[in-house]
Amino acid sequence: MKNIICILFLMVGISLSAQNVAVKTNLLYDVSTTINLGAEIGLSPKWTLDLSANYNGWTFSENKKWKHWLLQPEARYWFCERFNGHFLGAHLLGGVYNVSNWDTDFTLLGTDFGKLKGHRYEGWLAGVGIGYGYHWILARHWSIEAEIGVGYIYTRADKYECPRCGEQLEDNKPHHYVGPTKAAINLIYVF
Repeated sequence: MKNIICILFLMVGISLSAQNVAVKTNLLYDVSTTINLGAEIGLSPKWTLDLSANYNGWTFSENKKWKHWLLQPEARYWFCERFNGHFLGAHLLGGVYNVSNWDTDFTLLGTDFGKLKGHRYEGWLAGVGIGYGYHWILARHWSIEAEIGVGYIYTRADKYECPRCGEQLEDNKPHHYVGPTKAAINLIYVF
């Protein structure tokens, strides 16, 4: 039995050492003050698994906040070879947020972002989407990629009267969102 376990660990170690691994940061999230880090591992010549984690814990002037943490795993199929050229992805996303006092007077695909002004929303979200992207090799280890994704998000949030305090106006209200679920310009280091 010990020999079988040793052989299995050896086989897993050999297969992992032969795979490419990349670490990345989404420059669009960096600009929005969201700390983020991603990792991608090759599963086969044309398949990879990507996982990104994002965190924004800041409160801005006038108690504006877009606080959140978000996880977004994605399976990718590469048309040529992994970490090079065009790819399609299927992603999940989930997280928790606390948003208040943003003056964004626009509606996108049935979601009225103007409701953020003068209120605070605390809740969670879960969703699914598909994405398309392209990966450019810059140097031996450095790359950049762009990706856009669309999908569906289900969210539940408590709504509060004002951005700082106030009584709760709505309890655990559900919302369905269809639209963009991913936008990325990633700076990548491939091992």
